[in-house]
Amino acid sequence: MRFFVNIDHVATVREARKTDEPDPVRAAVLAELAGVDGITVHLREDRRHIQDRDVHLLAETIRTPLNLELAVVDAIVDIACDLRPHQATIVPESRQEITTEGGLDLSTPQAVERVRPVVERLQGHGVRTSLFIDPDPGALEASAALGVDAVELHTGEYAHARGAAAGRQVERLQAAAGQGRELGLAVHAGHGLTYENVTPVAAIEPIEELNIGHSVVSRAVLVGMEAAVREMAALLRRARGGPS
Repeated sequence: MRFFVNIDHVATVREARKTDEPDPVRAAVLAELAGVDGITVHLREDRRHIQDRDVHLLAETIRTPLNLELAVVDAIVDIACDLRPHQATIVPESRQEITTEGGLDLSTPQAVERVRPVVERLQGHGVRTSLFIDPDPGALEASAALGVDAVELHTGEYAHARGAAAGRQVERLQAAAGQGRELGLAVHAGHGLTYENVTPVAAIEPIEELNIGHSVVSRAVLVGMEAAVREMAALLRRARGGPS
């Protein structure tokens, strides 16, 4: 399983004071030194955390793949086409939300056609494409019909569930991951995953990549980025039966 660290919230701390620290680019380098497989950032339309300069510097300096999350917004798509990151993940976005609240709406032909030109444009620039979706059959089928390379399953409902409800959400993710593989999609997952709840999701065999941000950055405040990354990576290895 690949482990991508989302460093958005390093920039959140920086933007709280509108200063130059902590630097998300330096955080990315430390995460790479700790063995992470890739770096994820979300360039939001309102630029609440990651800024254009951050994305440009990351594209120039990191040695692992860059996964750029973006909404269906022309100006952001322009940046992605110019920088050509390893992967672009199309996500829903609302200025009122604190963080992404769910997967892309692909429930109607109109919603699908809103996404299609962005997928085609990114692919035309050689960018691997992924859609952030809820773990539902219809969303997976629509994603496959759009011809994207991958989907990222939204794990937020699992992260907020407890007891038997959490178990049902794991089963839902398992079914969605299996369906995604059958449709020829690479399957990723993320949102709300922590050191305490990641293991059941990491154990789902068809899922080949996890994106984890807030929990790792929170732990890094206490123990440092490298230690936080190594601790999460060890959990993922154990979930797949590997050495800790």
